[in-house]
Amino acid sequence: MSWNDYYERRDAIDSVLVRAGKNPGGPLPQSPAFTDPAQLLLAMHYRWTMKLTGRLGTALSEAENDPSADMVDAISDAWRQVVADNPTLYAVLEAHADRYEELRPQRQAEKRTLALAAGLAEAHEPTEEITRVGAAFRTLLQTAAEQPARKCGVVEQLLRRLVASA
Repeated sequence: MSWNDYYERRDAIDSVLVRAGKNPGGPLPQSPAFTDPAQLLLAMHYRWTMKLTGRLGTALSEAENDPSADMVDAISDAWRQVVADNPTLYAVLEAHADRYEELRPQRQAEKRTLALAAGLAEAHEPTEEITRVGAAFRTLLQTAAEQPARKCGVVEQLLRRLVASA
């Protein structure tokens, strides 16, 4: 990919995000920079992944320097911050995720990343188990973001979900 291609794709994504601000679940526009909507969504998910992994890396670095840090809380805060900083990108990806099978591997990898970063799973565990734990954690994060604050902590909410899903 040339620099011109990069800038064309970046501008196309930016344009889609501006238009999608009012209707994130609406049809995705055609763009000469992408062969089809799935390619556009994959590029958008790549952008999301870069933002998320950057924030997770920062959270992990900060937690290493603070022995009292709770990894689940640190990763939860990082995820929430990326969503807050990129609400339209997040909304478009969520709205279209189930419509495009091409996004499945990337979304599964994101779930595993969250589970591993939060210390809820170990790398030696089966991939399916890590993905399941990450899915439960991500669902908890999404649900908590949509509901008013509860009295119990994130870890307690996660444990309740994991026990229920076992």
